[in-house]
Amino acid sequence: MKPPIAKRIPYPQQLHGDVRQDDYYWLKDRNNPEVIEYVEEENRYYTEIMEPLKEETEEIYQRMVDRVPESEIAVPVQHGPYFTYSRLDKTQQYPIYARKKAETRELLSAATEEIVLDLNELAETSDYLSVTALRWSTDQRLLAYLENRDGTDRYTVFIKDMETGELLSDQIPDVFIYGSVEWSRSGDTIFYITVDESERPSKLMRHRLGSDIGQDELIYEENDETFTLSMNKSQSGKFIIVHADSKTTSEIRLIDADSPLSPYQLVDERRAGVEYDVEHWEKDLLILTNDDAENFKLLYCPLHDLNARKTLVDYNENRYLQALYPFQEKLLVAGRENGLTQIWELKDGHLEQIEWDEPLYSVSVKSNQSYDTSEVLLSFESMLTPETTYGLDLLSGERQCLQVAQVSGDYDPSAFRQKQLWATAEDGVRVPLNLVYKEGALDNGPAPIILYAYGSYGANSDPYFSPYRIPVLEKGIVYVTAQVRGGSEMGKHWYEDGKMQNKRNTFTDFIAAAEYLIEEGYTTSEQLAARGGSAGGLLAGAVANMAGDLFKVIVPEVPFVDVVTTMLDTSIPLTTLEWDEWGDPREPEAYFYMKSYSPYDNVEAKDYPHLYVTTGLNDPRVGYWEPAKWVARLREMKTDNHIIVMKTNMGAGHFGESGRFNQLKEVASLYAFVLDKIGTGAEMKVQNAVQ
Repeated sequence: MKPPIAKRIPYPQQLHGDVRQDDYYWLKDRNNPEVIEYVEEENRYYTEIMEPLKEETEEIYQRMVDRVPESEIAVPVQHGPYFTYSRLDKTQQYPIYARKKAETRELLSAATEEIVLDLNELAETSDYLSVTALRWSTDQRLLAYLENRDGTDRYTVFIKDMETGELLSDQIPDVFIYGSVEWSRSGDTIFYITVDESERPSKLMRHRLGSDIGQDELIYEENDETFTLSMNKSQSGKFIIVHADSKTTSEIRLIDADSPLSPYQLVDERRAGVEYDVEHWEKDLLILTNDDAENFKLLYCPLHDLNARKTLVDYNENRYLQALYPFQEKLLVAGRENGLTQIWELKDGHLEQIEWDEPLYSVSVKSNQSYDTSEVLLSFESMLTPETTYGLDLLSGERQCLQVAQVSGDYDPSAFRQKQLWATAEDGVRVPLNLVYKEGALDNGPAPIILYAYGSYGANSDPYFSPYRIPVLEKGIVYVTAQVRGGSEMGKHWYEDGKMQNKRNTFTDFIAAAEYLIEEGYTTSEQLAARGGSAGGLLAGAVANMAGDLFKVIVPEVPFVDVVTTMLDTSIPLTTLEWDEWGDPREPEAYFYMKSYSPYDNVEAKDYPHLYVTTGLNDPRVGYWEPAKWVARLREMKTDNHIIVMKTNMGAGHFGESGRFNQLKEVASLYAFVLDKIGTGAEMKVQNAVQ
């Protein structure tokens, strides 16, 4: 089967005296039967190309399945008289949420389990299911949760009565996927955030249980199209904290959870470039702000006078403060220092870091814990250590290991290695690289490497453990994560240096990482693969244009590759929210800078590496037409005989298939393609079959 060739329909786009020819613009119209036929033809081509790798794909998949534990049970978190948790048996696609009633953790084993939600039962009626945001009423009788069945960001609120086991008639549509549902303390009122036509979360609504949804009251509407709304409950439960945020500016309102009908209180009016977050602790409001403090400073003020700000902890420019966890007995602060996540305890007016044994790790405070708990659950993991849950006694400071996540099959951490390297970027900045590999993989010269990065929105690529990576490491693959600029691994400046007019740093950092790994003898260009998803897919696409000769294969997953066109189209979901990340191309400087790196606009008549591209027909974040157009143009212009495949998930969105076994199958296919190209056994089966 020959690769699909999309027809070309001239569509010149003109702006700022510049003309961009977009012959594949027609692929955006998903209502056009020819578009669907083309996408399905690409899927048929993908299936045929992957046929020679069927055995390898199945072998990798089965080895991943072998790593699925017989049962995974999260450490229960206490809320009043109940301990809530999730569990997932090996035969199941989805988790079961449950709870037990017990006075102490020690009595849990004798308590009776009550099923809260069985997602496997819910999934029986559709091919796709996503459930998020489980929120309990104060008395633990009512559970609100969000459900979606098409892969978009539009969810429906359902409310379950735990006494009867029935769903209430109160069902609220078009609610945003994240940070969008909270209860009043009385449990008779629920607040929620809906999305507008562009799927931007923009309206804060109030609903009284049992009333007509159509009569729900609008509390606040965010009209600035570069801002979104979200909310969370304060740790104490006293306030519902409503955030209006752009990528650079914050504005917060407080709703008294005990008085849900009272007006909200504005903390600080928005000021361009000033970001802040708040929490409630005892009689004070805690405030994290970057006002004259790039890596954020910690202030406090009494609840009766929000203008009476005082410094709680002296500012330290080497410490990036990101989140507050106030408990009745102690304040914990989460953030970053020395390129790693950290947790600090407030002691005598200063922050004392909690120490860990390994040199590379990730730590966090478990979410949704009770304000009055004396034992706080902390999560620790590294590339070698499975997620480990500790109980921190807030009074004594002692840590107790409560659980180490089970790894099915033989796993000896001492048989693997993790290490950190530093590549030097073209402007002299040192970029951290985190490696994980099986002992001996680097002993006999260059090894096959998968190089991964994300590098946008300040999101971090921290060390983490995955049992499903083990089958690939056992084949001699070295997995490398490049912490390129655009994330915030090294502090807030790391993010600022990888966005807007500095965006090219993200790509050149990644290229520098690849060059370093080759020059230092860790790998060769024939053994090197690149991988990135979403905004990381933009990175992968830009690198394919800028330095594709460094790689044998590149994997852009749901890639954002048509930057200029998307950032000009305000009808596309979330476009306006992105102007503070990429720039507004209606301005000439931003337009031409974006165009200089946009993968779709920079495809050339030259050789490209093998490409394995994924997308989802229902993706509201990166439209399927972006990778479809890019692949079509690559097929038109490239001068090599390398393979390009594009797999479109016809029934899901940005996050691919739902259900963990479906997801493992997707990953196994991806790895089979990559391993075939960089040489780990089944050398070039696909290429040989095509030739």
